[in-house]
Amino acid sequence: MVLIKMLLLTLVVGYILFSAMIYIFQTKLVYFPMKDVDINPHNIGLEYESIFIEVDNDVKLHAWYIPKKDAKTTLFFLHGNGGNISHRLDSIKLFNSLGMNVFIFDYRGYGNSEGSANEQNTYDDARSAWEYLLKNKALKPENIVIFGRSLGGTIAANLGSTLKPKAIILESTFTTVNELVSDIYSYIPKPLIRFKYETTKYLKDIKCPMLVVHSVDDNIIPYRFGEAVFRNANEPKTFVKISGDHNHGFLQSKDIYIPALKKFLQELDKDKR
Repeated sequence: MVLIKMLLLTLVVGYILFSAMIYIFQTKLVYFPMKDVDINPHNIGLEYESIFIEVDNDVKLHAWYIPKKDAKTTLFFLHGNGGNISHRLDSIKLFNSLGMNVFIFDYRGYGNSEGSANEQNTYDDARSAWEYLLKNKALKPENIVIFGRSLGGTIAANLGSTLKPKAIILESTFTTVNELVSDIYSYIPKPLIRFKYETTKYLKDIKCPMLVVHSVDDNIIPYRFGEAVFRNANEPKTFVKISGDHNHGFLQSKDIYIPALKKFLQELDKDKR
């Protein structure tokens, strides 16, 4: 009997310590920034402009602007929670090849951006970068497509919910952090989850055309989350099912992904005529 009590006590204490670690170090479980930016668009044959954007408290964000001759559309790129902008060169090249300027920046603490990330300032950084783009590149919102991948998808939804961009593309994203954690890590008590990132909350206020892309093989954010994001989005909306893992599905499904993007962008331009 004493042995059983000691075992139960050990399990309880262990679970309390585990829960405390989850709560205290949660930021490190959400953001995985990398500082080294060893390559840039020049390495893949693209001209680009390196930009620093000053935000609150004199913090500077690092961004790249990759122009495309005669482009009518600019893609505003919000990346996921790992790495930095130098790890998105495959996507940058692909989007640029589709006839778009590409603007991508690093959140605080990523790459050459200063500071450290939290939920609110990822939203704030996206808005600051958007305002910079409009002011310094003389662009109109109706000529900008907001693109968000993974965690960047909920940041894109947050930004787009108060703006009128040309369109929004959400790729490999989730409904809310709470639902994602509850689905995959059901043993983590909900009160411990300090991050919200409520994509579905923002979708109700988005009225522009939306493209949702998700892989049936996504090994980080299950396919059902992409379906749920699409269900909660307003019309006009389009869903594209791809295959491949979370980080490389768009490359592994190029034969589906690229034609789908082309069609979506062509339909946007057709509607503006």
